[in-house]
Amino acid sequence: MSDPSILTIVLNYKTAQMTLEAADAARVAMQGLPGEIVIVDNDSQDGSFETMAAHVVSAGWDRTRVIQSGRNGGFGAGNNVGIRAGLSDGGRPDYVYILNSDAFPKPDAIRVLYDHLNTTPSTGFAGSFIAGEDGVQHTTTFRFPSVWSELEGSIHFGPVSKVLKSYRVPRELTETAPVDWLAGASMMIRQDVLDEIGLFDETFFLYFEETDLCRRVQKAGHQGMFLADSVVTHLGSVSTGMKEWKRVPDYWFDSRWYYFAKNHGRAYATCATIMHLTGGGLHWLRCKLTGKGHGAAPHFLRTMAAHDFAAIFKPMRGQPLQGRLQTGEE
Repeated sequence: MSDPSILTIVLNYKTAQMTLEAADAARVAMQGLPGEIVIVDNDSQDGSFETMAAHVVSAGWDRTRVIQSGRNGGFGAGNNVGIRAGLSDGGRPDYVYILNSDAFPKPDAIRVLYDHLNTTPSTGFAGSFIAGEDGVQHTTTFRFPSVWSELEGSIHFGPVSKVLKSYRVPRELTETAPVDWLAGASMMIRQDVLDEIGLFDETFFLYFEETDLCRRVQKAGHQGMFLADSVVTHLGSVSTGMKEWKRVPDYWFDSRWYYFAKNHGRAYATCATIMHLTGGGLHWLRCKLTGKGHGAAPHFLRTMAAHDFAAIFKPMRGQPLQGRLQTGEE
């Protein structure tokens, strides 16, 4: 039997040069491993596709191709285009490796994930240790969100956070350990698992799509793992512009509400919002009384309240796509 193969997917949106650098780092990390790299241009419409396609040809990159998504449906939809494309010979890979366009794996980072999946059948997905250019670890390991995590994350009050510490969503892991979900900057998933549970739910435009996918993986009985020896450098939020947000965009509120309503029901989603608004309101009041800045985005609580109240009465949006390898299969 041949060794398991990997399909590495790098999704580009208007960052062609950086995406090529990420793909080049992946090429180095893929040396000695069976598989291919597919760069998906997520309908950038800025010449990214032509630039990247020309570079791959001129640089003589083997086992690498550039394709177009045809539309910008968000992070999950763009990665689904790469997953459905499969290998260039029409075959299916054994593992799918999702790599952000602003993430640069160390030379052995992909092999560490690959070897773990090869030797640990219970693991459905595995993710890397993510650090900034300064070497400081980014928080990319998490618990699944819950009603109680909404209160803990919004109230910013030590005694409450201490009581609810087991519900806190971010987990500061530095050693290899099981994990609920991982940020999708560097994550390897079994293709068999995707065939079983479906691909990314394209109802999520951005944010919560990895949370939802990892939840479905674990509900199907497969474990998630954080592998500290797989090291990836990550710039962070380059394509989304999150660091420059003045207000949280509507699609974040859409994704948050949809995650709770889809996985737990509307009543639970409503309770989660009430908990967040309660915690956030108490934090705002405490800051007003003490004269300290609350640090929240302008009108965040007001926007969440209005958005989620309206969402209660709207029909539920789409459902997760089933795993299909070839584009056009439904």
